[in-house]
Amino acid sequence: MSLPPGVVYLARRIPWLAGPPLATYLAKLASQHAAGIIIPRWATVLACVLSGPVVLLLSVQVRQWRLRRKAAAQGAVLAPSAPGTWGGLRVLFMNFDDMYPAEGVVALTQLLGHTFTSALFFQDQLYTSDPENIKTILATDFPSFEKGADFRGVMAPLLGTGVFAADGDLWRFHRQMTRPFFHRARISDFALFDEHATHALALCKARLEEGYAVDMQDLVGRFTMDTATAFLFGRDVKSLDEGLPYPHYVQQSTMGSSGDGEAHGFATAFQEAQLVTALRMRLGANWPLAEFWVDKLQKPLAVVRAFLDPILEEAIERKKAKGDEGVLKDEKGTEVEREVEEGESLLDHLVNYTEDRTILRDEILNISVAGRDTTASLLTYVVYMLAEHPDMLNKLRDEIMRTVGPTRAPTMDDFRDMRYLRAVLNETLRLYPPVPFNMRYSSKAALFRSDGAGDKPIYVPAGMRIPYSTLVMQRRKNLWGPDALEFDPERFLDERVGKYLTPNPFIFLPFNAGPRICLGQQFAYHESSFFLVRLLQTFPAGNITLDANAQPPHGRPPAVWQNTKTPLGEERAWWGLVSREKVRPKSHLTLYVKGGLWVRM
Repeated sequence: MSLPPGVVYLARRIPWLAGPPLATYLAKLASQHAAGIIIPRWATVLACVLSGPVVLLLSVQVRQWRLRRKAAAQGAVLAPSAPGTWGGLRVLFMNFDDMYPAEGVVALTQLLGHTFTSALFFQDQLYTSDPENIKTILATDFPSFEKGADFRGVMAPLLGTGVFAADGDLWRFHRQMTRPFFHRARISDFALFDEHATHALALCKARLEEGYAVDMQDLVGRFTMDTATAFLFGRDVKSLDEGLPYPHYVQQSTMGSSGDGEAHGFATAFQEAQLVTALRMRLGANWPLAEFWVDKLQKPLAVVRAFLDPILEEAIERKKAKGDEGVLKDEKGTEVEREVEEGESLLDHLVNYTEDRTILRDEILNISVAGRDTTASLLTYVVYMLAEHPDMLNKLRDEIMRTVGPTRAPTMDDFRDMRYLRAVLNETLRLYPPVPFNMRYSSKAALFRSDGAGDKPIYVPAGMRIPYSTLVMQRRKNLWGPDALEFDPERFLDERVGKYLTPNPFIFLPFNAGPRICLGQQFAYHESSFFLVRLLQTFPAGNITLDANAQPPHGRPPAVWQNTKTPLGEERAWWGLVSREKVRPKSHLTLYVKGGLWVRM
């Protein structure tokens, strides 16, 4: 039986915790023996208690002094530091539930600029939402930034050594292995999209005809799950067959299907695991303090693994039945890259390299996040925006009817002609990027741009944890114009493209950039576009409306979002947008709507 996480955490830090008090006590004994100085017991106890904090504060000051010297040697300065964080301990007392995503970062950005440090357990983190600095991380100085050992340590229980957390040769291996599955010929086969979109929208129509609202987030989550599992793993898990959930006020036991089958259990457990992992990312290596006695990942991961393991076993058995020789080698024994066979899934391809269940599971979960959660997030927020902007919904519907018509399935050529559809997707990705936060560690010292013109560059020490936010960057008025907080797809079609985006393409990064740019970018655009076309063909007239009664109480925006100040007391920079929200945006590894998106059509 494993020890509780908090006990293990403290046990590993016994030398650091016990060292200063022990040294203080030994100094007291030495002074008494050598000089005959008698120190009262109360003073000894007080000195031992304070020795740890004093040593910690001194070490922080010494480290800052050294970093300032290193920065000065390169003609740079340290980034401004957030005040009043109590060395980062303040995070333990914050109520994140009522906070809008990223608003704490935005408040500090208003005070300090778009690149600043904020301590976490007395270790500085360097936050940035500056496009030039993000460009440095992702592209121009790519070798100097990696996911890092701490990131891998936090992500390992959920995603293992998969592509999201891997660095170096391991990352290159994962990427090389995955790339063939996003070849143009494979992602332009829309039959899979059509099959599952037709099924999903039939369920949607039937539920609406019963007189109940539909949770669109749940619907597109099932659609993308069935599509992703069939495309990537060779097995459609048929989550749509489990039916859709009813609104919270309906007695589930009196109804038929409520959407609570095996695949739904997997999706729920996977979301719970992502929520726990997101909190761990916020706390870094100190996460055991929030899970002192119980590892909160154990229960959801058990459900996830129970669901996935049979899929892995099936793939391994298929390989054995085929008598496949696995990885190919030339006459010199050098491994030869294996071509993807017709109809072969990613999992079928992967088992030719390894039958290790852990490695296979890690890769499946990594691609599940990339291939399912992000697209489901995009579609959820697109429908939300169309519900909030009926004029734009009508314009999109007109383009679809003009280009595709009321019944025909769209093609790739159609998507090239549907400029407004792409603009709607891009504007949603700008305001609600599926991955609102990302993280890197500096593997060696680097320099960032300072906010002020002519200011000295910012010194980035080696080993620095660097969170960066596309959510913050893509809502900046000085990058996107005074209407940056407004949903307006036309900004991707009119003169604002040349004014803002063309001169500075790194202000729009929903799919990342540089060597680690998302391989599934076009797959996501095609899948989302196809579903939206079929949605508006299925419901060819009228508006999409949010159903406030069906939205569960915990999924409604809290009253404090109407305040001009955040729960921390800072001015709410996005108040105009936050106060208009009809649902509750939340974030784990990806952005989602708490409680679902309940709509009528």
